[in-house]
Amino acid sequence: MGGFKHRPKSLKLFVNPISHKKEASQNLQGPVTVRKGHALSILKECSLDEYDGRHWASRQDTPWTECQPIAGVVCVGGDGSVAEVVQGLLLRAQMDTERDTHSAFTPVPAPLPLGVIPAGSANVVACSVHGVKHPVTAALHIILGHRQPVDVCSLSSMGVLQQFGFCVMVGFGGQALAVAERLNWIPPTQRHELALITALAQLRPEDCELSFIPSSTEKSDHTQSELEEDLSDVEDADWQVRRGLYLSLTITSIPCLCSVAPKGLAPFTRLNNNSMALTAVANTSRSEFIKHLKRYSSSNNPFSFSFVEVQRVRAVKLRPCSHRDNERRDSKHSPIIPSEGTLTWNVDGELLEAQGEVLIRVHPKLLELFGTDVEEAEEPPVNCSCI
Repeated sequence: MGGFKHRPKSLKLFVNPISHKKEASQNLQGPVTVRKGHALSILKECSLDEYDGRHWASRQDTPWTECQPIAGVVCVGGDGSVAEVVQGLLLRAQMDTERDTHSAFTPVPAPLPLGVIPAGSANVVACSVHGVKHPVTAALHIILGHRQPVDVCSLSSMGVLQQFGFCVMVGFGGQALAVAERLNWIPPTQRHELALITALAQLRPEDCELSFIPSSTEKSDHTQSELEEDLSDVEDADWQVRRGLYLSLTITSIPCLCSVAPKGLAPFTRLNNNSMALTAVANTSRSEFIKHLKRYSSSNNPFSFSFVEVQRVRAVKLRPCSHRDNERRDSKHSPIIPSEGTLTWNVDGELLEAQGEVLIRVHPKLLELFGTDVEEAEEPPVNCSCI
């Protein structure tokens, strides 16, 4: 025990029994969530002191300051389950410090580390901190107390915090997830492939105004308080603005490694480099867009297209725009007009409808995950048969 000073002594476990092919309940027996949002409601309502190890330390002869027990929360499930637990941990932390969650707020870090035991289909978060979607590997990282600080995004709409997350998508990513949600009666693998085919068949761009604050590499070594202070008033920052038609916009605070993208959706970012990766795919032909998607699972560079722009950023704003003229409104290639300025977002595999302008910010080292920083997923690459 003395050789593993960060080894957790007590853990709160959340198990999603229906993740993927019910792998979560097969991999580990334990307390289960019974509905969507169950883990979130538990973490928002309970006191995190119950899981911080103090009760364990009080039963020992060793003083608390010398014992320093480290505990945490463990999630057994897919990316959706992980996102829910992350949301619960961070919201609980804000509630405990009575933080006002407006768009420019400075969130406090989660007080407990999170362990992710993969039992879903993509397992993006698990692959990003373990390199593989292997439950035993994940469990060993937790047992040995290997911990890794991780940057987290916040998404705000109309000045109010909507959600924390690691990967935010709008356009194709949001449209494909919306189709998949309507097909929830189909088994997961077939559902995801059919959703991709449908979204590609209905592929149309979003007309948006995209603004972002570039990230300076000179600030990568600054403290969290210094970095958060730089974003305390985003309106005074030096924003770069684009107006155009976009098929896909992806903002990630982690590399998002998985079997269909072994090098990640954003291989040019790390788990905690105090920035987000913005990938903006402008309007192009369906065939060219498919070429871009297929390169994620190959050794070719998916970003070496003239219609793909990549930026390292600290904040992003996206505002839906209307059509510029009525003629394009009647074209089958015309961009989508969001209902009342509402866009469909995919936040870590969960749908979010946000109205008006949306602000996405990075918060450095807001969470600790059990695991290590890896360069590339060790999973064998998987090509999607539907494209």
